[in-house]
Amino acid sequence: MDGQRKFYVVAITLVATLGGLLFGYDTAVISGAEKSIQAFLIDSQGLSTWIHGVTTSSALIGCIIGGAISGILASSMGRKKSLQLAAVLFFISALGSGYPEFLFFPEGEATISLLLMFNFYRVIGGIGVGLASAISPMYIGEIAPANIRGQLVSLNQFAIIFGMLVVYFVNYGIANGQTIEWINTIGWRRMFLSETVPAGLFGILLFFVPETPRYLALNHQDDKAFSVLTKISGHDRAKQVLAEIKATVEHHSGKLLSFGKTVIIIGILLSVFQQFVGINVALYYAPRIFESMGAAKDASMMQTVIMGLVNVVFTVVAIYTVDKWGRKPLLIVGSAGMAIGMFAISGLAYFEIIGISTLVFIIVYTASFMMSWGPITWVLIAEIFPNKIRGKAVAIAVAAQWTSNYLISSTYPAMMEFSGAVTYGFYGFMSVLSLIFVWRFVPETKGRTLEDMEALWEKKK
Repeated sequence: MDGQRKFYVVAITLVATLGGLLFGYDTAVISGAEKSIQAFLIDSQGLSTWIHGVTTSSALIGCIIGGAISGILASSMGRKKSLQLAAVLFFISALGSGYPEFLFFPEGEATISLLLMFNFYRVIGGIGVGLASAISPMYIGEIAPANIRGQLVSLNQFAIIFGMLVVYFVNYGIANGQTIEWINTIGWRRMFLSETVPAGLFGILLFFVPETPRYLALNHQDDKAFSVLTKISGHDRAKQVLAEIKATVEHHSGKLLSFGKTVIIIGILLSVFQQFVGINVALYYAPRIFESMGAAKDASMMQTVIMGLVNVVFTVVAIYTVDKWGRKPLLIVGSAGMAIGMFAISGLAYFEIIGISTLVFIIVYTASFMMSWGPITWVLIAEIFPNKIRGKAVAIAVAAQWTSNYLISSTYPAMMEFSGAVTYGFYGFMSVLSLIFVWRFVPETKGRTLEDMEALWEKKK
């Protein structure tokens, strides 16, 4: 691929990865605000720990909805317009979460109705996250040439982690040097409102990218598909790729089980294991975890920033190795590292050992996830499904992922009340199961075109 074409593909990819950045930003912004939300909307009304867990995780309800409808929207509206809808939802959620009293409630007066309205805006943002989480990697996967597809789809995970890192800095900057009272009344609002900036930028830039050639070909817009493919791959290669796409479109009905149950089950289990290893507990509750280990408020926020930096570094490791080493080796190594980290944290919790060792093993765990299950799951979900069923199958896999995320995140506070050692031990056990699953059932997709996946699953039917 010459320099001009590569620049074109990378530029398009970077715009699409803003959906990933907003995914990360929206899901992690709660980490800095959740204690203030607890003080303002939960404790002030004498509500339970369970309500706190549900409120902290409420965006995940929207994520499940967004993931579930992503296939319908991606197939009917197209990949590009679906991402534009996600950008609008992100923007509305940022405004509403920061000022849930808008129009209907007096400012600063906590009521059950205001709590419901706050959760409503978080659900709206969650729908945007669900759409972006499914469609951003799908868009990149359908644009990218096979030889660099793993790297480009992994950039979406880098954007997710970078979005989390950015919001950690934003939250730290807003809270630094301020009193608890100020953070609990004003600071948390600014944390949510800050998301309007990347959401607006994403919405604007999407006007300047094309629809994917595979979606265009599926909808009989061959001339437009060929034009985009030519800009990506050159005239001769574009003709070959378009012919392969058309062949996969014509030979199958597009029914979900056209290629058997195995590919759907593998897609679902990839999503479930990505969440059952407990990563979003570390991301959503990071400051609280560090505070529970004895860190002061400012120190806990800074340790969260350090963890975010580690996450970025190890996601870069995945980007540079996914198309060299393959998907399976990275997943297997990552599962082993996560198991070591979580079992160690479980042991430290059991013996009530608090200190730098806990931070070290949290970093071992998150680094292992970020160089494996974080990006590689999205790469596989974007590429293992054949063209004709990709929209539906990705929607099912992503909905399963967000359902699992919600179950893990919303039950964490109650599980920790029961036993920290058991909680972290459970995540370690899930890491071991994820290793066995990948080793036995997940196919290697390195270097295969999206059209090659049809032949692979035909053999396995």
